[in-house]
Amino acid sequence: MSERRILLVRHAKADRPDGVADVDRPLTARGHADAGAVGAWLAHRSVRPELVICSPSKRTRQTWHGIALGMADAAEDPPSPEVDYRAEVYDGDEDDLVALIQAVDDAVNTVVLIGHNPSISSASAFLDPGKAEDLRTSGIAVHRYSGPWDECGRGSAPLVETHTARG
Repeated sequence: MSERRILLVRHAKADRPDGVADVDRPLTARGHADAGAVGAWLAHRSVRPELVICSPSKRTRQTWHGIALGMADAAEDPPSPEVDYRAEVYDGDEDDLVALIQAVDDAVNTVVLIGHNPSISSASAFLDPGKAEDLRTSGIAVHRYSGPWDECGRGSAPLVETHTARG
């Protein structure tokens, strides 16, 4: 079986406008720039996600849009992954995020999950308990995994790299 990658991304810097529900919080100007920097960072590492699992919140959707634009600007042949907006990423915990990873089709080799703390950092710690660290906004945790997705579990996906993108 080929080596797989799981990229856990915490959304970019979000604003907190008065009277706006949490799910509707937008990115700040810095957040938009940082999201583009995530995309450029991924493109320069030749990361070609086939699936993006994203929280449906405004800030995560905007983060994905910025990442996609950053990848398109930095890559000659940018990827066009399937994007799946899932409520579990917004209001779930690490178990919910891992369950989403376990449900990925085995034809997919690279999955990007864009979400929120604490669950996104907790999922990273679950996949590699020895290397737990809290992701900052626009933080990326890159895990390697070999095996069928439905067998991905605690300690099965070593953390090989982290990065905090700033635009």
